[in-house]
Amino acid sequence: MFYFLYSLFHYQFPILRILKYITFRSAFSALTAFSIMLIFSPRLIRKLQALKIGENVRQKDCPDHMHKQGTPTMGGILIVLSVIVSTVLWADLSNKYILLCIFVCVWLGILGFMDDYLKLRYGHAGCFKKRTKLIFQIALGLILGLVVYFDKDLSTRLDVPFLKDFAINLGVFYILFVVVVIVGSSNAVNLTDGLDGLAIGSVLFVAIAYSALCYVTGHMKFSAYLFIPFIPKAGELTVLCSGLIGASLGFLWYNSYPASVFMGDVGSLTLGGLIGAVSVFIKKELLLVLVGIVFVVEAVSVILQVLSFRIRKKRIFKMAPLHHHFEKLGWHESKIIVRFWILGAIFALLTLVTLKLR
Repeated sequence: MFYFLYSLFHYQFPILRILKYITFRSAFSALTAFSIMLIFSPRLIRKLQALKIGENVRQKDCPDHMHKQGTPTMGGILIVLSVIVSTVLWADLSNKYILLCIFVCVWLGILGFMDDYLKLRYGHAGCFKKRTKLIFQIALGLILGLVVYFDKDLSTRLDVPFLKDFAINLGVFYILFVVVVIVGSSNAVNLTDGLDGLAIGSVLFVAIAYSALCYVTGHMKFSAYLFIPFIPKAGELTVLCSGLIGASLGFLWYNSYPASVFMGDVGSLTLGGLIGAVSVFIKKELLLVLVGIVFVVEAVSVILQVLSFRIRKKRIFKMAPLHHHFEKLGWHESKIIVRFWILGAIFALLTLVTLKLR
């Protein structure tokens, strides 16, 4: 919206020219999202409490978390809205990548909201079946995959981290690869959302790293210097990622241990899918494994646990996802959270280092 004002009136009002700078708009996008979270989160929490929209903890699944029973959930609604509002205010709304990311937020936000709503109203037996959620996630992945496949500014090549002149051209199979990225990232964040602040804190580090990656990818000189593909207009995604940074910090204010509100599927599914979409648009898909190491480890722990039990009838971990395994080992919840954050921060830095180690 403000960028539109710049394009119309910057000749009459030279001060508006500052709005052409991505760095300026990104900073205010983060501040806007953070302010929205701080101002409206208490009101949302009170409203959720009044409507008795609280977490339903099952004794057999999480016996150590029964004290969280009734904590307001679906706080992810405000995260999604704050990201969208800050992006609409500060980003160039004629940018196709921005519009696609907003589309991702709306699609997965609705999916997550419906799953949370059905779960709260009818219990775990009444929520979306895993197959149903998977179908909607796959459909979104197919849409994005087709868009990228036919986009002249993007390619079906996969850049391999640490290798300057090596890439893998997937051709039409890139569409299926995008499906894997969207489904995998969306569900990985969802699986990680089991301890107070764990998921949103990890998302914060990913958003910081990807905001830097978006900026250099959309900057002709920086991309040439770093030997990474230059993608015209991809730098505008920095504004969106900055909004995600602000929203994450704002939600963490209330979601940190002990949490006053949980994000629910409406938040975790959306944030995971959004991160995956950004990685596709800036052609940093494989780096998602590195920068999102916490989500990868959590998802892999669940996969290994299921496979081991089905094949060997034995469990590898005391409980999956991995954060519950450490709880069973006697680690305090806050210690697990902070150590996972440290891991996420280190790998976010390593991700940025890969830009030069090519």
